[in-house]
Amino acid sequence: MTKENKNPGWNFDNSYARLPQSFFSSQKPQPVRSPKLIIFNEPLAATLGLNAEVLKSEDGAAVFAGNHVPDGAHPLAQAYAGHQFGHFTMLGDGRAMLIGEQMTPAGDRFDIQLKGSGRTPFSRGGDGRAALGPMLREYIMSEAMHALGIPTTRSLAVVTTGETIYRETELPGAILTRVASSHLRVGTFEYAANWGTVQDLKTLADYAISRHYPEIEEAQNRYLSFLKELIKRQADLIAKWQLIGFIHGVMNTDNMTISGETIDYGPCAFMDTYDLATVFSSIDVQGRYAYGNQPYIGGWNLARFAEAILPLLDDDEKKAVKLAEEAISEYGKQYQANWLIGMKAKLGLFNDEEQDESLMEDLLKLMKKYRADYTNTFLALTFDRHEETGLLGSKEFSQWHKRWQERLDRQDETQAASHQLMKNSNPAVIPRNHRVEEALDAAVNQDDLNVMKRLLDVLSNPYAHTPDQAEYCTLPAPSKTPYRTFCGT
Repeated sequence: MTKENKNPGWNFDNSYARLPQSFFSSQKPQPVRSPKLIIFNEPLAATLGLNAEVLKSEDGAAVFAGNHVPDGAHPLAQAYAGHQFGHFTMLGDGRAMLIGEQMTPAGDRFDIQLKGSGRTPFSRGGDGRAALGPMLREYIMSEAMHALGIPTTRSLAVVTTGETIYRETELPGAILTRVASSHLRVGTFEYAANWGTVQDLKTLADYAISRHYPEIEEAQNRYLSFLKELIKRQADLIAKWQLIGFIHGVMNTDNMTISGETIDYGPCAFMDTYDLATVFSSIDVQGRYAYGNQPYIGGWNLARFAEAILPLLDDDEKKAVKLAEEAISEYGKQYQANWLIGMKAKLGLFNDEEQDESLMEDLLKLMKKYRADYTNTFLALTFDRHEETGLLGSKEFSQWHKRWQERLDRQDETQAASHQLMKNSNPAVIPRNHRVEEALDAAVNQDDLNVMKRLLDVLSNPYAHTPDQAEYCTLPAPSKTPYRTFCGT
């Protein structure tokens, strides 16, 4: 008879805790009254080398609630700064705690963070807690982004705390366990540049390079190479956001990771009707982080990173500025190149022609003019269901469609190959806002997780194009009230 394995599988090596003390505050999470595991990500747990059966128990819930600190963990709150809507301020983990870095069986390193784990020295008057709805929302959105092939932090578990938190109303408390390649941010470097020494900044940069860009450690100017590599990753990431119709909602520099992963799913949402001016976040009253502005804000944030590491680029400040400017000037070109590659795939194009960009832009103009749904338009083109584009019947679309078909005919690849490329590039389903709200309402107000679990199941393979996904492609009922998202803090 096989002896039951009761080892949860934690395998921590806490490299961030070996940085200078100024970068964090060590402390234990604040225990909660009655932790209960609500949802657990078994496939992710397996990747991390964790024992799902053990962690789905009361003992596991105690860990995910912060009531029990696993062996080898080193709980800490990270210090960082950030430009929030363009204004610089000191920040830090005000309601989150890194409990440790899990070393996986494959040798990879991942942060394990509790979000909503209580007050820290960086809470700035907040209670350090989180509500169930926003934590489940991050779980849905981050796992959907992962399935869509977009670099992202992920969600391992959500527990309820048995306690009430107070925002505009009374809400059930919850804690999310977030998994990330790291929680290093542009804002971490801004913090080092403003409140640390040049040696602190160098130590942080060396740590980030070792952790995320080891291939450049021997570069002639490793810090310039560091800047260039981060530019590449962010240009790729934000192009992927645009191609999928994702709107982050709060692109502050403290929400831009050094790893190139999407982080912070507070007021994010996916676009329905195509419009560059689309904004969902209730706090983005000026539209700074509108869908069409995201590529430009990415460049702005990278410029703030370059400013932070200027002392490392060259001892001569003028030379350092010149190196930084030259590197940053490549961001726009790299973003556009990534976007063009992705958009060609969405239209089934394999090779390059001079007029490709105008073909794409003309389609987007038609989508805006006729208020067509972004995701469903590409889906309809993929399967030749033109009546579902919202563009059928217009002379402009007929002309555009003829140009597109002629463009497809000029390439060597078969029609079947183009169709497969489009299927792989245009998802059948995204986390539609009304579907997410439906799932959250059932979970929070009706204590019914089945709607959310069904949604997660459908979203787990968005490029499958199976019949059971069809109902999740439908648009919300017309409403006179614009959809709004909230940070959930």
